[in-house]
This record gives sequence, structure tokens and C-alpha cells, in this order.
Amino acid sequence: MSVLPALPLLLPLASAALSFVLWRRWLQRALAVLAMATLLAVSSLLLVRVWQEGVQVYRLGDWPAPFGIVLAVDTFSAVMLVVAAIIGLAVAVYSLGSMDDRREAFGYYPFLHLLLMGVCGAFLTGDVFNLFVWFEVMLMASFVLMALGGERAQMEGAIKYFVLNLLSSLLLLAAIGILYGLAGTLNMADLALKLQEARRPGLVTTVAMLFLVALGIKAALFPLFFWLPASYHTPPPAVSAVFAGLLTKVGVYALVRVFTLLFVQDVAFTHNLILALSGATMVVGVLGAVAQEEFRRILSFQVVAQIGYVGMGLGIFTPLSLAGAVFYALHDMVDNAGLFMVSGIAQRLLGSHGPTAGGGLYRSRPGLGLLFLLPALSLAGLPPLSGFFGKLALVRGGLEAEQYAMAGLALAVSLLGLLSLMKVWLRAFWQEDGERGVTEHRLDTPGPAMVLPAAALAALTLAMGLGAGPLFALATRAAEQLMDPSQYIEAVLGR
Repeated sequence: MSVLPALPLLLPLASAALSFVLWRRWLQRALAVLAMATLLAVSSLLLVRVWQEGVQVYRLGDWPAPFGIVLAVDTFSAVMLVVAAIIGLAVAVYSLGSMDDRREAFGYYPFLHLLLMGVCGAFLTGDVFNLFVWFEVMLMASFVLMALGGERAQMEGAIKYFVLNLLSSLLLLAAIGILYGLAGTLNMADLALKLQEARRPGLVTTVAMLFLVALGIKAALFPLFFWLPASYHTPPPAVSAVFAGLLTKVGVYALVRVFTLLFVQDVAFTHNLILALSGATMVVGVLGAVAQEEFRRILSFQVVAQIGYVGMGLGIFTPLSLAGAVFYALHDMVDNAGLFMVSGIAQRLLGSHGPTAGGGLYRSRPGLGLLFLLPALSLAGLPPLSGFFGKLALVRGGLEAEQYAMAGLALAVSLLGLLSLMKVWLRAFWQEDGERGVTEHRLDTPGPAMVLPAAALAALTLAMGLGAGPLFALATRAAEQLMDPSQYIEAVLGR
């Protein structure tokens, strides 16, 4: 039994502990970059192992499932781990140039490692109770990161974020308790078998609704999404970037996992409900983005809108739509993190996140304009960028499933999303406020530590589009395993 599946947990745990001990900030900075690079290498190796050998399983204490704690890695969780490590590395480097000394002195880097540990744990866990545990690790670390600095706007956003996510955690814990009483196990592979034989399918559907509400809050699905645009724009851009890239995607991952492995007894009801909520999420997210003026508020509502696309793939529940959902989730993680990084660079140059200031950034910083345009146009779904191929798969999946209204809605939301992002482009990058340009607004010139991670994520967005074939093959493999979880169940239970 290989210990490789446990390393994505052990690495951030060890680096967090070392960061608390090595309190000199230059050591914490170096350790953060080194640890994230190592996490990326380990996650990539794990993905290769999964691709070649199938589902990888690690049983803690060598206790057999379903009695012991199990870590299980299939293609879906492996690719999510890799992209999470990429974002973690990019944010660690970006933080070198953007994070202020005060926040670093109060533990920014240790809590960043703990946040990544929670994210990796949620992707790796093989039982629903430990899924709850890793959500709580993320909640504690993310609350500290959001509140770090103690500014008024931060504290308001952090309180809203914490209260709604705490409510979600309570609902999730209640759902897990009822599920255990119903099936007598919490191992997801074992649950998948026992729920198929449940004598009270109506009760199973009720528990599924509790999971949908709890995980829907964490994923920012309609109607309980409002905590996200109220909070994501308040912390420093590095924190916003890691939140936008990772936190809601963990909620989406959990939704996909439980509604493909556990709750598939009443697909006509549960998944059509997910589809309807996803459509509403797209609409309210993009309309909120169109109505906003401030850079990061627009991006925060865009995060909400993009969640709806992934939920659309899950709701349609076909191999093609699920492959599109996996592909779109990966693209969305990269693009949103990159856009929030660009917003931090623009804030350094303009002294404000408000696009109405008239920045003229493209004239003085054409490269920065390109770093904004690539992920922005990708989110809008323009070819040959990655967002186009994700949306193409989702729309094709909708048409094949005769979900014509949903396919049309996805296209309309893309156009409105482009409108909201072009508002930022026109006001912050293109037009100038009278004779003033960026030279008068500029407070500080961002260094390479801020520019290079944003450039790397923009380049990755382009590469994901130009190399969409191999990446979509990976997403297709993940979707096939999700639609037919027998390989996952056999690997975990050893049968």
C-alpha cells in the first residue's frame, strides 16, 4: 500500500507546523513557495499513478474499509488536487509581493498552509464524516485569513462568511447523523452499496435534500449565495484569489461526489432540482456582476455565475455533461484566481478597485491588459480559450439531453458575463479620466512576484484551450468513473 495519497495532507500539515516555529518572515515565505511546489509535484505524480493504475487507496493504520479511515483518489479528485496545488503555488509567490508585513507577522502563511490542507483533505477523503472535518479545517483557516488585518470591511465580510458557513456545517452534520442512522456506515463506497438497497427511498431523498442545502451554501448555489459577493472582495487580493480559486470549488466537488456516488436513487427529482438551482445561480450571478461597478465585486459575482455552469453539468447527469462540468471546474479555478490577482495589480497602480476611476492601464501597461483579457474572455467562453470548450461540452450535453432552455440560458449568461467584464476593461484599462492616467493614480509599482503568477495563470488558461483535447480526455475519464463508480467502490472496499 503506497503512502502517496497521504502526502498531499502531510505536506501542508508539516509546512504549517514549521511556519509556526520558524517565525522569521523570510523563512515563512521561502517555506511557503517550497511547500507549494512540492505539493504540486506530489499531486502530479499521484495523477499519473491514477491514470496508469486506476483508483489509489490509502488505509490509515491498515484498517480495512469500511471500519477504518480511507483516503481514495480517482481521476476527478486527482485533477482537482493538481489544480489546487497550482493555485496554491501561484498565490504563495503572489503573496511575496502583495502581502503586508502586519498580516505576515500575525500568521498569514501558516493559515494558508492549513487552508490547503483542508482543501486537499476534502478531495482525498473516502467518508462523509471526514468530509465534514476537512470543511471545518477550511472554515477555521479561511475565517482567520479573511479577518486578518481587522479592517472594518473585512470584519463585516468575515462575519457574514462565517455565520452562513457555520449554518451550513450544522446542517451537514445533521445530515451525516441521519445518514449514519439510516445506513449504519459513513464510508462513501459502503454507503453507495447500502443506499441502493435502502428500504425507505423517500427518507434517502430527504437526506439528499439536506446535503444539497448544506453543500449548496458552501458552493454558493442559489438562493444562499449572497455571503460570497458580500465577503470575497474584502480581504487582500492574494486571499481573494485563493478563495475564488479553491473554496467554492470544494463545495462543488462535494456536491458532484455525493450526487454521483450516493444519491442516485431519484435522479428525476434530485438532479432536476440541482439543474434548476444552477440556472438560477447563473442568472443572479451574472446580473449581480452587470450591476456592480467595483472591480472585485464584479469578479465575486462572476464566481457565483460560474458555479452555475458546473452545477448544470451535474444536473443534466450524462457522461458528456459531467465531463464538461469537470473541465469547466478546472478552467474556472485557474481563471478566477488569475483575475483576482490582476485586480490586486490594478489596485496597486490605481489606488482603487473601482473601475469608474478611469485608469488608462492599457496605454501604460499593455501586458497587464493582456493578463486581464485572457482569463476574462475565457470566462465569457470565447475560442480558443479554455472556457469555450467547457461551455461547448455543457451546451452539447444540454442539447443531447433535450434541455434546450438550459442550453440557451447558458449562452445568454455568457453574453452578459462578457458585458460585465468588458465594463472593467473599458473603465480600468482603456479609457482615461480626462488628462489623468495611471501616472497620476499610481501608488506603488507591482514587482515581478505579483506579475509572474498572474502571467503564469493567464498562460495556463491559454494552454488549457489550445491543449483542450488531452485535458478533455482526462475530464472524460473522470466523468466515466463518476457515472460508473464500481471501480471506486471495489478499490476502497477491496472487493
